[in-house]
Amino acid sequence: MPSHSAIGFEARSLWYSAPEQVEIRSELLKPLSVGEVRVRGLFGALSRGTESLVFRGEIPESEYRRMAAPWMSGNFPYPVKYGYCHVGCIEDGPADRIGQIVFGLRPHETMYVADVHDVVPLPIGLTPERAVLSANMETALNAVWDASPGPADKIVIVGGGVVGCLVAYLCAGLKGAEVTLVDINPERCVVANALGVQFALAQNTPTECDVVFHCSASAAGLASAMGAAGEEAQVIEISWYGSREISLSLGGAFHSRQIRLQSSQVGHISASRRPRWTHRRRLQAAMSLLIDERLDVLLTHCVDFEDLPHQLPNLLGSKSQVLCSLIRYP
Repeated sequence: MPSHSAIGFEARSLWYSAPEQVEIRSELLKPLSVGEVRVRGLFGALSRGTESLVFRGEIPESEYRRMAAPWMSGNFPYPVKYGYCHVGCIEDGPADRIGQIVFGLRPHETMYVADVHDVVPLPIGLTPERAVLSANMETALNAVWDASPGPADKIVIVGGGVVGCLVAYLCAGLKGAEVTLVDINPERCVVANALGVQFALAQNTPTECDVVFHCSASAAGLASAMGAAGEEAQVIEISWYGSREISLSLGGAFHSRQIRLQSSQVGHISASRRPRWTHRRRLQAAMSLLIDERLDVLLTHCVDFEDLPHQLPNLLGSKSQVLCSLIRYP
C-alpha cells in the first residue's frame, strides 16, 4: 500500500504572474494514491526560447492550448506555473522506486506528486545535472528525424542555443558529414569545438548545403538559413516566435532553386517515426543520447531556485548569452 505521508508536505513553485513578473508560491501536496510517487527536486533548467515568450507575455491566444506544458498550473496568459525540465529523487511511493533519480516534464517546483508512469528514471551514466537537457534533446532528435540528413551531407545549423547545439551534436555523428554551427556570438566557437563541429559567424555562413536547421528565433537568422540552402535543399524551422511576426523574402532564388521550408515541432512525433514511436520512447531515447560528458559544455550557469525571481529578467533577456540555466533546488 502507498504511504500517505505526503500530508503536510509543502512545495514551492515558480509562477509567471504578469508580463516580466514572477513570484514563488507555496502549496501543500495531496496525499499519495496508489501508483503515485512524491519527487523532491534536485535540478531543473530554464528553456530560454519558450519561457522567454511566457515571461514577456508573447504566447498568442490562438496557441494557449497547444503551448500548455504537460503539468502546467493556471492558464495563459497569466498566472501560470510553467516549465518542463525537472530532475528529482523519488522520496515516497512504491518501495521499488524509492531513491530513483527521475526526469519529469514538470514546472519549476521543489516537490511534486505524480503518477509513477509520468516520470522517467535516468539511464545509467547520465548525471542529474546533464539530465535537465532531456526535453531539449527530445526537440533536437525530432528535428533531425524530420530532416533525415545522411552521411557525407553538408549540414548547417543557424543559431547556437541549446537546441541548435544539440542538433549539431547529433549530426556530427553522421559519417563524413560536414557540420557547421552558425551564430552571431564568436564565443560559441568554443562550444562547437567541444561538440566536434565547425563554427562560422553569421556573415560567413556556408552555402550550397544539403540540409539546414534554423533555430535562432530571428528574421536575420532565418534569412541566413534560407541563403545557406543548396538547390532543392531543405530548411528545417525549429524556432517558435510566439506572437511576433517575422518577415521573410521569398523572391530571388527561392522558387527557381525549389528550396523547401518545413517546420519541426516536438509536440508531434516526426512522421517518419510516428507509427512506431511513443512520446515516452522518444524521451527515453533522448535521455540515452545525453550520456556524453562533452555535453556539459552547455551547462553554463547555475542559479538557486529561491533566487529565480531576481535572476530571471537577466537570464531570459534578449542580451543574455547563457546557454542552459541550471536551477538548483534546496
